[in-house]
Amino acid sequence: RYQTAAPPQRLGFVGLGIMGTAMATNLVKAGHEVTVWNRNPAKCKPLGDLGAAVAGSAKAVAEASDITFGMLSDPEAARHVALGPQGVVE
Repeated sequence: RYQTAAPPQRLGFVGLGIMGTAMATNLVKAGHEVTVWNRNPAKCKPLGDLGAAVAGSAKAVAEASDITFGMLSDPEAARHVALGPQGVVE
C-alpha cells in the first residue's frame, strides 16, 4: 500500500487574536497557502511578512479559501463578520 498526498487546500483566517494568529502562523510556516483578514488591519502585517496573503475583507478571505476559520472575540463580532457588509456569507 501507498498513500498519496492530499491536494493542497487554500486556508483562510478571519480574526487574528492570540489563537487565530498562532494557528495561521503555524500553517504559513508549514508551507500552506493562507489568506488572512482582521478588523484591525495592522494585525495582518506580521502574517503578510511571513507569506500569508492579506485580504481586504472577510468576504475576500472566503472567496480565496477552500476552508475558512473564524476566530472572533464574541458572538456579536462573529455575526458581524459573517453576516455584515463584506462578510463571509455575503
